[in-house]
Amino acid sequence: MAIDLVLLLILVTSGISIYAWQNHSLLERWIFSPYRVQKNREYHRFLTSGFLHADWMHLIFNMFSFYSFGQLVLNRMQVEFGGLNGMWVFLLLYIGGIIVSDVPTFFRHRRDAHYGSLGASGGVASVIFAAVLFYPVAPEGGGILIFPIPFRIQPFVFGFLYLAYSYYQGRRMGDNINHDAHFYGALYGVVLTMLMNPQAGLEFWQQISDKYL
Repeated sequence: MAIDLVLLLILVTSGISIYAWQNHSLLERWIFSPYRVQKNREYHRFLTSGFLHADWMHLIFNMFSFYSFGQLVLNRMQVEFGGLNGMWVFLLLYIGGIIVSDVPTFFRHRRDAHYGSLGASGGVASVIFAAVLFYPVAPEGGGILIFPIPFRIQPFVFGFLYLAYSYYQGRRMGDNINHDAHFYGALYGVVLTMLMNPQAGLEFWQQISDKYL
């Protein structure tokens, strides 16, 4: 059941993204435009933009990341809350991450008629950081490989680097990527996971201290 929900979200997101590449009017109706949200009260864009992607590379990167971490987190949620309830908590994590991560972007760009963003990055970041919180230390010989770093790093180190990089890039605004969605999606994932499972923070620290202290 765990793999079914993750794959279903991937299939739905991929199908909508590919269709929107051929249907520009759909993309225009669904893309996240803070200006249009404020002017026309088109609040659906907070959610629908998460099912759109700019191109194949954007789509594949997000969906591969989601697949890599999604099953791990969903399995843990189902162990913690039961099969069906665990699925609902997982959806709250993923869908909520898409929506909440765009809130700061809305306030930052609501007067910019030319700004638009799309992608599931906020939801993906939420899932990734729930996984980092549950499993901050990889088994011996494991870890996360990040190009161009020539060695694997522990998940909790990756988490800190990811947050620092996203925050820095979000302040610079030097590219067309919504780094704020990455940053706030990650924070949402950590906060929601700790609210739903208060022991997660203690487990996070215990795993790190057992390994390094």
